[in-house]
Amino acid sequence: MPLLPHAHGPGPDGHSTPGQTTPTKAQELARTGAAVLLDVREAAEFTTGHAPGALHQPLIALVAGVPLPPEAAGRTVLAVCRSGNRSQRAAELLAQRGVEVLNVAGGMRAWALAGLPVTTPGGSAGHVI
Repeated sequence: MPLLPHAHGPGPDGHSTPGQTTPTKAQELARTGAAVLLDVREAAEFTTGHAPGALHQPLIALVAGVPLPPEAAGRTVLAVCRSGNRSQRAAELLAQRGVEVLNVAGGMRAWALAGLPVTTPGGSAGHVI
């Protein structure tokens, strides 16, 4: 049995559609090592502020077929972007590749609104753009 329910049945194209999780649950799963956060925003967005410990792989790279960062290989992935739209597309792509994946509903905007930490690569406080 998978760690997380990654699909909610067939979508309009006949493929399974990834499920969603809240920012608070995503933070807990990442903090405990049960899953890895994958930020699919562009580099400037990620640099300005991201979830602590998040890996970075822009959606455009995933669309182009670039593999996941090695730290995400074989792990449950929590896809996150600014609002949840790009990460939903990323989650669908990853699910088609056989990755156990959930979309973080509301993205980094919801993450920040929930009072969860946002950081920069240097470790200082960041913000969501």
